[in-house]
Amino acid sequence: MGANNHGHLSKITLGGLLVTLGIIYGDIGTSPLYVMKSIVGEGAIDPRKIIGGMSLIFWTLTLQTTVKYVIFTLRADNKGEGGIFALYALIKRAKRKWLIYPAIIGGCCILGEGIITPPISVSSAVEGLKLVKGLEHIPTIPIVISIITGLFFIQQFGTKFIGRFFGPIMLIWFLMLGVMGIGNMATNISVLKALNPWYGIDLLMNYPKGFWLLGAVFLCTTGAEALYSDMGHCGRQNIRISWIFVKSMLVLNYMGQTAWLLGHSGETLSGRNPFYSIMPEFFLPVGIGIATIATVVASQALISGSFTLINEAMRLNFWPKVKVKYPTELKGQLYITSINWLLYAGCVLVVLFFKESSRMEAAYGLTIILGMIMSSRLLVFFMVLKKYPKWFTNIFSLSYIAVEGTFLVALLEKFMRGGYVTLMIALVLAFVMASWYVAKEIRRRYVDFVDLDNYKQLLVELSADPSIQKYATHLVYMTSANNPKEIESKIIYSILQKRPKKADIYWFVHVDVVDEPYRCEYKVIKINDDIFRVDFRLGFRVAPRINLMFRKVVQDMVHNHEVDITSRYESLNRNNVIGDFKFVVIEKFLSYENDLPLFEKVVLNIYFFLKRFSLSEARAFGLDSSSVKVEKFPMVINPPKELNLVRIN
Repeated sequence: MGANNHGHLSKITLGGLLVTLGIIYGDIGTSPLYVMKSIVGEGAIDPRKIIGGMSLIFWTLTLQTTVKYVIFTLRADNKGEGGIFALYALIKRAKRKWLIYPAIIGGCCILGEGIITPPISVSSAVEGLKLVKGLEHIPTIPIVISIITGLFFIQQFGTKFIGRFFGPIMLIWFLMLGVMGIGNMATNISVLKALNPWYGIDLLMNYPKGFWLLGAVFLCTTGAEALYSDMGHCGRQNIRISWIFVKSMLVLNYMGQTAWLLGHSGETLSGRNPFYSIMPEFFLPVGIGIATIATVVASQALISGSFTLINEAMRLNFWPKVKVKYPTELKGQLYITSINWLLYAGCVLVVLFFKESSRMEAAYGLTIILGMIMSSRLLVFFMVLKKYPKWFTNIFSLSYIAVEGTFLVALLEKFMRGGYVTLMIALVLAFVMASWYVAKEIRRRYVDFVDLDNYKQLLVELSADPSIQKYATHLVYMTSANNPKEIESKIIYSILQKRPKKADIYWFVHVDVVDEPYRCEYKVIKINDDIFRVDFRLGFRVAPRINLMFRKVVQDMVHNHEVDITSRYESLNRNNVIGDFKFVVIEKFLSYENDLPLFEKVVLNIYFFLKRFSLSEARAFGLDSSSVKVEKFPMVINPPKELNLVRIN
């Protein structure tokens, strides 16, 4: 239902399955490091609590990860791509403006997860060193920060080389989880009764403070959103098939930890971690090493996902334009310097603030459940658009309102114990995105367009006027006008009045960001022999390298004899020298001559403040600075009423 037929989504290969293990499951796959420890807490080990917790883990992985994400959410593919912004792009054609806010909140919550996941995962792994004889008092914070620093430092060079090892590393990791789990399950096979949902329900309903344990249980499904976000890299079927293996290994390991805990009923953990306690002592150093590498892989996946998310946000006008680099030739691999070091600073501050993984658990989960709730809302709307049966859509919607709402209530208990940290991060990011988007909408609403037909003849006469010095052979303007018959009045003003710009050929270039992720098309409209308009239709994951794209368009037109680009200067024309191209980009600043409503004034002031830290329009379009002229115009949206000035003698 609602799925498009794309080859790479249905193709299952051994290599594809291995890549999927390396990219998709880092976050959810390293959850066994801390989930059972978080459920037990500081009190005595209670068999009823442990069996009930194991039951809740199994059914959370089943309902939240398997049913919601693997079975249903993966159907919402946008030409093979997934993620909350891809889902929004898929349904925004419905023209429901409020849909933008669940998308923004969900995207920011995922970014917040990118700040907390590396610290908690790496800390949980490295703290295992304290279980090795002679290393009981080793300081782990410097080790954790060193690993995180190295991880963020290598991002600028790309991860093409080490990325080849992610799949095999995660395969070893999951096999280790399964083997360790089976080995301990053999000591107490009765743990299998935890598969009965009754034990989980009993824990929630009848155990003292049992409901609040859902906050710890939820940690087992963090990273489920990554299954959807990275669908474009791996393909739907590869994710579904590999999830069978991954879920089996996870459940086996949780079962093994449960068996070990039942064997120590009445005791307290006293610094022990059930994950490491189920390992034979001789294997412990190897297990810690594998766990540390696996957490690095998990962190890498989230960092890469954050780059992709911000890149999509920029293309959808949710985020200020920042420089995007492409360190390798791998499709979809990006590097955004500002985001990289912003995430790094956040991760280091989290490590220094919380110090131990057990304290980070309190901050973990609240933003993730909010992100999942937002994606559920968008998914339900997708089902409505795709005409799923109404009874099914209602059941799905009510079921996940209940499931995710219950988790949200339980996780709110963590707010004062550290949950406010990631929530504040997500709110700041959401504030930036919402302000940027709303300001863009205000600007777009007040842009003044004129009919281009009224100026065609004037441009022809200007081009032939011998009394005006030629400005350029080819003059190219970036225009935001969606209608090819219109043009911004500021562009006409720039050509005719702000130093008349005589050119042999005028080009108007428009970029339209479309809902399909990787579309890359263009259309040429010939207005007359000396005026052309080029419309680029680019997917929200395509970098707008207009300098290169426009050059390709002109080459195609020359090849098809649609335009002559040789210089019009006689000496150069005789020698077939190509004429010069000059790009003009208009940047606006907020004029003092505005009498705006308070809300619009505040939003626009925030927008222009953020714009100081973003790329210029020329760099954002990928234009060569040597051939670009930037003109600044005051943005007068709502000038004050006529002044009552009186002339006196």
